[in-house]
Amino acid sequence: MGDAEKKDSSQTDESNLRVSTISLDFENRAVAEGFKFIAGVDEVGRGCLAGAVVAAAVILDLSKPLPNGLDDSKKITAKNRERIAEEIRENAVCYAIAQIEADEIDRINILQATKKAMSVAVGKLNPAADFLLIDALQLKEINLPQKAIIGGDAISASIAAASVIAKTYRDNLMRGLDKIYPEYGFSSHVGYGTRAHFEALRKYGACPLHRKTFRGVLS
Repeated sequence: MGDAEKKDSSQTDESNLRVSTISLDFENRAVAEGFKFIAGVDEVGRGCLAGAVVAAAVILDLSKPLPNGLDDSKKITAKNRERIAEEIRENAVCYAIAQIEADEIDRINILQATKKAMSVAVGKLNPAADFLLIDALQLKEINLPQKAIIGGDAISASIAAASVIAKTYRDNLMRGLDKIYPEYGFSSHVGYGTRAHFEALRKYGACPLHRKTFRGVLS
């Protein structure tokens, strides 16, 4: 085999190293138990220093094929996330988004804010969900049958779909806010605690988007 052929073979093998573990197993089990509208629920931005925590709830149409490349939103390129999000919006039975802003996060803490965002998103679904698949958390505030799945955004198609919807929405939100507060670089780090973000905080201090109770935000 020539050098060029070896290189092509290596590139092909590398591209196939990561195999998606996304499936409809949890959704199909819920259907078998008699449920019809199974919603995947996930959040984005829980660990950020600035901006809202955003949750999405998605009820997939199980009769339609999943978007090609659907996975945990953190494992997908920005370009593919936008494509997949558009397919989800077009083909899902329904979806909903909710956000809790920084000042409320500071007031009630990030865990409660995350649960609130999830609960609000679920409550906005039309038709309403009758079963929930939730990434990691239980929502005792919602009187619905539900299953919390650790790492659910890498396993359940519905949760992965929610993660993609929430991620694309929040990233676009932060890019818009970057125009109001350009000195912080929100369009690049979308509020996470990067070196550049911490340097901007030291230079300019916190802005209204920052979560004042988070370590490193206030000097």
